[in-house]
Amino acid sequence: MSLTGSVWLVIVAALIAANLPFANQRWLVVGPVAQPKKGLPVRIAELVLAYFLVGGLALLLERRAGQIAPQGWEFYAITGTLFLTLAFPGFVYRYLLRRHG
Repeated sequence: MSLTGSVWLVIVAALIAANLPFANQRWLVVGPVAQPKKGLPVRIAELVLAYFLVGGLALLLERRAGQIAPQGWEFYAITGTLFLTLAFPGFVYRYLLRRHG
C-alpha cells in the first residue's frame, strides 16, 4: 500500500471509529445490546478505546512504511483533539438531533 493510501485509510478508520460509539446501543459495537441504554460515560470510554485502536493501526502502517518518527505529548494532544472533532457528527446525531420518545 502506498503512503498516501495508508494516510487515507487511517483518516477514514478514525472517522468511522469515532462515530461508532454514538451510532448504536451495543457494547463495544459487537457485544449485546445495552440494557438500559448506554450513557455518555460508557460512550466516552468506548471512544477512548477506539482512539487507541486506530492509533495502533496507524503505528502498524507507519512501521510497514519505514522508520517510526518519535512522538511527544504534543502529537497525542493533537490526535486526541482531532479524534474528538471527528466524533462530533455522531454526538450531534445522538444527543441533539435525534428525538427520544
